[in-house]
Amino acid sequence: MHRPDLGVLVAAVPGDDEAREKTRAEVAAVDEEAVRLRSAVKSRDGFFTTFCISPYSRYLARWCARRGLTPNQVTTASLLTALIAAGCAATGSRGGFVAAGVLLIASFVLDCTDGQLARYSLQYSTLGAWLDATFDRAKEYAYYAGLALGAARGGGTDDVWALALGAMVLQTCRHVVDFSFNEANHDATANTSPTAALSGRLDSVGWTVWARRMIVLPIGERWALIALLTALTTPRTVFVVLLIGCAFAACYTTAGRVLRSVTRKARRTDRAARALADLADSGLVAETAAKITARRGAGAVTAPVLALAGTGVLLVTLWWHTSPWLPVAGAAAYALFAGAAVAKPLKGPLDWLVPPVFRAAEYVTILVLAARSGAPGALPAAFGLVAAVAYHHYDTVYRIRGGTGAPPHPLVRAIGGHEGRVLAVTAAAALWHGQGFTIALTALAVAIALAVLGESIRFWVSSGAPAVHDETGEPA
Repeated sequence: MHRPDLGVLVAAVPGDDEAREKTRAEVAAVDEEAVRLRSAVKSRDGFFTTFCISPYSRYLARWCARRGLTPNQVTTASLLTALIAAGCAATGSRGGFVAAGVLLIASFVLDCTDGQLARYSLQYSTLGAWLDATFDRAKEYAYYAGLALGAARGGGTDDVWALALGAMVLQTCRHVVDFSFNEANHDATANTSPTAALSGRLDSVGWTVWARRMIVLPIGERWALIALLTALTTPRTVFVVLLIGCAFAACYTTAGRVLRSVTRKARRTDRAARALADLADSGLVAETAAKITARRGAGAVTAPVLALAGTGVLLVTLWWHTSPWLPVAGAAAYALFAGAAVAKPLKGPLDWLVPPVFRAAEYVTILVLAARSGAPGALPAAFGLVAAVAYHHYDTVYRIRGGTGAPPHPLVRAIGGHEGRVLAVTAAAALWHGQGFTIALTALAVAIALAVLGESIRFWVSSGAPAVHDETGEPA
């Protein structure tokens, strides 16, 4: 039993006729339409969304509701607007960049409107939850690709595909940190720490709440920054500023979560360990290494240390690159370390770091090998490959949030797991050079995209799929 916060609503149990009439008058005096409009807006949002978008997007949501539009239609309109914005950016002209910035903000307005429309009209659906969860990433990454195309077309020599891919990698890894930390502490007991208490005290001071929400660059602030810089500067400047801002935000949030984890004495559940294992996305090679490690005894080395050690070996071989086969050896060592990292249940205080470390290792390997190859089209092909794999990882997250677990294990094995894909990309770089490597990356991207998209669509449109909404309060 609990007492809800009624706000301006009225609830009473009158004891006589006079009290009954008074209560009826108070109920009649409540503007229910105004309450519905206020309730349509998320209670926890970023500064830009709260003060620059929601004051009028709620009325746009009401306008849509009165004309019979559904949240899914508004979500689709937001995607189409963002794709048009990406097309404008791809023209490479100043007019195209200005139009792209304006359309990107318009897309974000529609993105806020669809959720407000769903809350205003109480229209929730499984398909709508999936569209809302996946379209945000599709819009942002398509816009990155548009900027990269525009940079090459506008100046003819400014190739920013590596920066675009770097921005996508950094943003995706930031999200994985959020997801892993939240899942690790979803139902942990004794879940308190001095750091969390300090955060609570800071939230009691009004201006610190907004400052802390802004510096993590949530989706509203991030898209506003991208739109403004697109209209006023160059694609290279957009990506450089975005990378610096996202790197700072990633360091800030990760450091805070590490401090919380090491200062709290939480007991994590089997469900949390299973979720982290699913987020790790291990394939056949890592699973085999995990079984061997488990039989021999995993030892006292913690999972994050093993994951970081394997990633370190992999990155060193990529950096030295004295032989085309050296990264393949590094990938093999990485797979063994990855298996050892997941040999035991991930219940340690910092074990939530394992999935983001694996994501960083895989994505950075693809980025470095594509950039080093110098092959025509290698970086755009790598961009597509990372986008396909990132979709699989986002899909995994939203399934776990819905309580249905990760995608089918045969699918995870079929697309190699993170260590299998690292082995495949490093082997492709050693075997083929020039256009051959580009073709290999493209073929791998298409194969993974077809496999994960087909199974994902089947799952989310089925009647048994959960209605998952991205309403956790964590910045997107």
